[in-house]
Amino acid sequence: MKKSLSANTLVYPTPVWVIGTYGEKDEANVMTAAWAGICCSKPPCVAVSLREATYSHGNIIRNKAFTVNIATEQYAAEVDYFGISTGRKVDKPATCGLTPVKSELVAAPFIKEFPLILECGLLKVVEIGLHTQFIGEIMDVKCDEEIIGDQDVPDIEKLRPLVFSPVSRRYHGVGDFIGDAFSMGKKYRKKT
Repeated sequence: MKKSLSANTLVYPTPVWVIGTYGEKDEANVMTAAWAGICCSKPPCVAVSLREATYSHGNIIRNKAFTVNIATEQYAAEVDYFGISTGRKVDKPATCGLTPVKSELVAAPFIKEFPLILECGLLKVVEIGLHTQFIGEIMDVKCDEEIIGDQDVPDIEKLRPLVFSPVSRRYHGVGDFIGDAFSMGKKYRKKT
């Protein structure tokens, strides 16, 4: 027998995406987002939902672009930090010792150290409620050669991406527990 848990965001797992944008002074900004996914195959598109209060929200509206950066397990603490601090007050990539790179296709940066990048032009904005959904058309996918598998696409076991459990607020790898969300990145707060 199934038990009703009411209307809730209980989808497992959710992706852990780092959204790259340029800020008001053209500074590289990144934030962690989990309300995201592929939303169309032709044209290839992704959707990410952000609260209007985030710095990235205004950056996407202004620049009409963003990147999706897929981090590996080794960057779990940095990714967590990106979600618990604001680009309005701190240079998040610099704080974590990561390198922003200017996309040649869209007005948004990506993180050099992350092995899988989607460069997206803003296609549509959908106001939903607490969140705004940004639909981005994928203009290009950049991938480190080391994670390319047999089918000439990224291999998830080589990539070892992070996923998120929204209720327990924990990060996981592909089958492996990584650490507790909203706490691992606190070690970087001392640097700001």
